[in-house]
Amino acid sequence: MSGDIKVGDIIPETIIGPFDAPSLTRYAEVSGDANPLHLDDAVAAAIGLTAPPVHGMKLLAAFEPMLRAWRDDLIISSLAGRFVQPILRGDTVRLSGRVLRATDDEIFVRLTAYGAARAPGIIGEATLRPKAGA
Repeated sequence: MSGDIKVGDIIPETIIGPFDAPSLTRYAEVSGDANPLHLDDAVAAAIGLTAPPVHGMKLLAAFEPMLRAWRDDLIISSLAGRFVQPILRGDTVRLSGRVLRATDDEIFVRLTAYGAARAPGIIGEATLRPKAGA
């Protein structure tokens, strides 16, 4: 399986967003995360943001379809991220990844989400394993 995946391989970039107020409201409703910071311009402005930040978990979850599109013969066994800087409503987000370790049983990738600020908003990692029977 990993014979064709090598350390340093780049996962094709995925572009998501921009996210608007109605999409953040819908996400808040289904996720149960109705923190006003994500929904209210005045609350965001009170802490110095020009717009509400997109929910971090919404952004982290966007790595899953990117990884599936790259290799549908693998499953994600773990996914984690560190929220470095807010990605704001209205931003277009670039998701990218790079293979850091590859064995026959496991692929470990570094993931990054960039918003308009061009600095990482999320730095994450995922461990992928072969699907059963693959």
